[in-house]
Amino acid sequence: MARKSLTPQISGSIMEFVKANNMREGDHLPLQMLADTFRVSRAPIMSALRFLETQGVVRSEPNRGYFLTVGARSMPSSQPQRMDGSQDDEAVYFRIAEDRLSGKLGERVSENELMRLYGLPRTRLLRILRRISEEGWIERLPGNGWEFSQALTSKKSYEDGYAFRAVIEQQAMLLPTFEVDMEGLQRARKVQTQLLEGGYETWSRAEIFKANNEFHEMLVACSRNEFFLDSIRRINRLRRLIEYHITIDRSRLPRQTSEHLHILDLIETGRRNEAAAYLYTHIMGAGSIKTPQV
Repeated sequence: MARKSLTPQISGSIMEFVKANNMREGDHLPLQMLADTFRVSRAPIMSALRFLETQGVVRSEPNRGYFLTVGARSMPSSQPQRMDGSQDDEAVYFRIAEDRLSGKLGERVSENELMRLYGLPRTRLLRILRRISEEGWIERLPGNGWEFSQALTSKKSYEDGYAFRAVIEQQAMLLPTFEVDMEGLQRARKVQTQLLEGGYETWSRAEIFKANNEFHEMLVACSRNEFFLDSIRRINRLRRLIEYHITIDRSRLPRQTSEHLHILDLIETGRRNEAAAYLYTHIMGAGSIKTPQV
C-alpha cells in the first residue's frame, strides 16, 4: 500500500495528466500506463485512483479498471487534498453544479436520491449541500428534501446579466453616498495581488469566483445603498452555475486581476469618475469574452 504522503501528490499528477491530454468523461485510465508515465509502481497508482474515486473523479468497474467520471474541462483543481475526511469534495461539488445546469437534476431533490446518484454517505453529502446552501443556490426543505434556486441558463440571460452588472456597479460608484472602505480595499488588494502572483494558476474555480465576487460586491457596498448591493449579490448567485460550466481561461486572469488593481488605484487616488468608467468597460469586456462559451 502506498504511503499516505504520496497519494495526494500522485492523485494531482493524474488529474494534470487528464487535463494535459484533454481526456473525456468515460475514458479509461490504464493502471500500467499511468505507472510507466509517472515512473512508479502500480501500488501508489492504485492508491491514488481509489482516492480519486472517493472524490468522484473516477469510477471503478470490475475486471475493467478505472474510468473518468469528469472530463478535462470539468476537472477540479489538482491541489493536494487531505485524506482525513475534511477535504472540500470539489469533484462532487462541480458534478452537482454541472448536473443541475444540464437538467440532469430537477428543481427538487432528496438526500436519498443524491446519495444514490453520487455514491456518497449522508455525512459527506450534507457537508457538500451545506456549502452549496451557504453559496445560495440550494435551500433545504422540510424533511430530507432540497430545492435548487433559480439560475441563469441561457446565453441571452448570461449576456444580460453582464450588462446589468456593468450599469449597476458603475452607477453605485457614482452615487453621492459612495464612501471608500479603506479596510475593504486593502483586503481586496491583498487577495487580488495573491491571484496575480500565482493564485490564478493554482486556485480552484470556486476560489477564483469567490475572490472576484467579493471584489465587486465590496465596491458596490461602498455606495451605502442596500438595494444596489442586494441586486449585485442576487445576480452573482444566479450566474454562479453557468460560470462554473464555462471553461476557465486562466491565461486571461492576470489581465483581469491587473484591471481590478487599477480600479483600486483610481479609487484610492480620488479619481472616482475614472474608476467608474473603467469598471464599466472592464465588466462589459469580460462579458464579451465569456458569453460566446455559453
